[in-house]
Amino acid sequence: MRDLMLNASTTMRVARPTDRLEEIVRFYRDGLRLTVLGSFVDHVGFDGVMLGMAGASYHLEFTYRRGHTVGNAPTQDHLLVFYLPDHVAWLEATAHMEQAGYSPTTSFNPYWDKQGRTYEDPDGYRVVLQNAEWK
Repeated sequence: MRDLMLNASTTMRVARPTDRLEEIVRFYRDGLRLTVLGSFVDHVGFDGVMLGMAGASYHLEFTYRRGHTVGNAPTQDHLLVFYLPDHVAWLEATAHMEQAGYSPTTSFNPYWDKQGRTYEDPDGYRVVLQNAEWK
């Protein structure tokens, strides 16, 4: 019997419900420039959209269920962090977020403000664009 282990070829999906599917898609697609990788409508009562980068080993899934309310993020410290070590690429990414209408916010943890900018999505979850290399 072979052990099932996570490894470099494992794909990770971060799945999260939302009450604002269209606004969430706009934030991650138009602000962060993630690509819509797939979507579904009325799959056993759920609508959903998967966003990510083609070929990446991760993607995000947002779902909406009619008649069900999920509310906002429980705290301001629920984060997705994207590390952008190239300073020019980081400047372009933050400028694009702001041109798309998303203003940076002060991070709950001041660590993220030293080399990054934090943006809050329509559900109150936060995305950090960190100008650093993750080690």
